[in-house]
Amino acid sequence: MIEGVQIYPLDIQRDQRGWLVEILSAGHIEPNEPITRLYATVGYPGKTKAEHYHRRKVEWLCVISGEGRLFLKDTRTGKEEKLPMGEKNMVTVRIPPYVAHAITNTGETPFYLIVVASEAFDPKDPDTFPLAFAGL
Repeated sequence: MIEGVQIYPLDIQRDQRGWLVEILSAGHIEPNEPITRLYATVGYPGKTKAEHYHRRKVEWLCVISGEGRLFLKDTRTGKEEKLPMGEKNMVTVRIPPYVAHAITNTGETPFYLIVVASEAFDPKDPDTFPLAFAGL
């Protein structure tokens, strides 16, 4: 596993009304690590989102519907990993600074991705650096 990346398997509570899952809790956050942004994004079948890294920001990702494959690359060591995410593997992944990430929709329907970030987006200082992944 790439240093600093953490994968949290999620416990899905299901009943006749639907399901509930706790995506992020205090145990997933380092002491003094802020949470300043929560957003959702949709990825269409066969499309890839992100392909970047951050130098300061920590992000937590969770695909709550659909299927995707998360690509990770440590920009310091070159180590790479792939992880399925979505309805068949409901996890939250903590991505630390300097770990590039991209997520490809591997399903037949859109995926819905929840993202939590430790830093608000500032268009004057976005802390987002492109990094293309080979083979996507």
